[in-house]
Amino acid sequence: MPQRDQHHVRRRRGRLVVALVTTLAMQATVLGVAWWQGDLDRLLGTEPVTLTPVIDVPATDVPATDAPVPDGSTLPEARSRLPVLEAPAGPRIDAEALEARVDPLLAAPRFGARIGFAVHDLTHDARVLRSGPGAYMPASTLKLMTAAAVLEQLGPDHRFSTRVTLDAGTPDAGAPTVTLVGGGDPLLADGDDPGAYPQPVTLRDLVTPTVTVLRAEGTRRVRVGYDDSLFTGPSASPTWEEQYVPGVTSPVSALWFDEGIDPDTGLRASDPAALAGQQFAQALEARGIRVVGDPARTPAGSTELVSLDGPTLEATVGSVLGSSDNEGAEVLLRQLAIAGGQPASFAGGTRAMRTVLTGLGVSWRGVEVYDGSGLSRANAVPLTTLLDVLRLGADDGLPQLRSVLAELPVAGFDGSLVDRYAAPGTLAGRGLVRAKTGTLSGTHGLAGVVVDTDGVQLAFVALANGVAERNTLFARDQLDRVSTALATCGCSRAG
Repeated sequence: MPQRDQHHVRRRRGRLVVALVTTLAMQATVLGVAWWQGDLDRLLGTEPVTLTPVIDVPATDVPATDAPVPDGSTLPEARSRLPVLEAPAGPRIDAEALEARVDPLLAAPRFGARIGFAVHDLTHDARVLRSGPGAYMPASTLKLMTAAAVLEQLGPDHRFSTRVTLDAGTPDAGAPTVTLVGGGDPLLADGDDPGAYPQPVTLRDLVTPTVTVLRAEGTRRVRVGYDDSLFTGPSASPTWEEQYVPGVTSPVSALWFDEGIDPDTGLRASDPAALAGQQFAQALEARGIRVVGDPARTPAGSTELVSLDGPTLEATVGSVLGSSDNEGAEVLLRQLAIAGGQPASFAGGTRAMRTVLTGLGVSWRGVEVYDGSGLSRANAVPLTTLLDVLRLGADDGLPQLRSVLAELPVAGFDGSLVDRYAAPGTLAGRGLVRAKTGTLSGTHGLAGVVVDTDGVQLAFVALANGVAERNTLFARDQLDRVSTALATCGCSRAG
């Protein structure tokens, strides 16, 4: 049986991803957006209301910071802005000193015969060291490649929409058809969780305006349809282990709530879209709309009743990386395929990934990719390819890819690293290492960034294949020790 990343945070009622570097200003922005979108009204149990301004303020192109000071007012002198954190700018790394520090850790026999490790100095854009030839099974570190490609293709501000449509149909149908149309929003949620970040579109968000429109038109009886036709191809990769679906991951679908997890059983559904149609029908009936017959797959109707945008792609990617969300990563792969003009399938997505990443300068030599989550044991990725992706996230000229690094879990604090870095020799890495985990049976990995004691920012990849099952916990802790050694090294040439 495959092992998912330790403590995969399942979002059944939403996820809470708390960024270590969140500032009060960012919190104020989030609250402001929540008010604008009506989320605070939902939190308080009220419907959003329309506010009428007391004073009409004429539109102006003058920025607020350049507006004239009112007569009789005095303002203090503006302070010069200071950086919150100093940019890493330490001396160059002594590769031999760093190698001497990590080699004893990598050489531990319990690691197995195949361990790869590579480090790149991001501060000076220089390769430091690499051990282990060829390509490795990446497990969930592959999600870094999916994240970078989809962010580059669609942009961090892109949002995925879920719609509700109406088709009056023929007179003998007896009732119009209301269809829930999936737009491939991986975070679509069944229930409300005011503390979740990012805040997803919920079942109630979709049902409430639908009922309002139906009542306004005097419609009390409907048929319910659901449309998941956005994606094509198999819903499970041919290269996955047979027991993966639905035991480890849900079938990939353009329409689901809570990634296809049944709220009654807590188990993954074999048909997430059909379950979503049932949930939608039940919610309509709970609001007084009678549903005729059973929900069925139906093409989108001609009249759009509701269209709601999910969180930004940047926030969605952060959620997927933070919790190592397999289902979310596979949906993002299909969105990447669509944007790249490919079929919305595993094959189309991986072709689009290659096109985008090689266009950004990522080496594809020796790469074999069959999915977007890293569940496939047929995936093979060289260490240098993953380092190239991490370098993209650190490139100031590519701000659209910043969240590839910024949204990585923080050692000992959140996401799939929340309970890591507690073993001897790892405590010093807590709060300093940011990395994507990767775990399958026999495979363990970390890929991320760290700033050493000299102020040098390092990208690193460590992948161990062929680890005996009895050494699973050892391998995990040993990877934490390796990354902690980077954080505490101070291995500069001057040192």
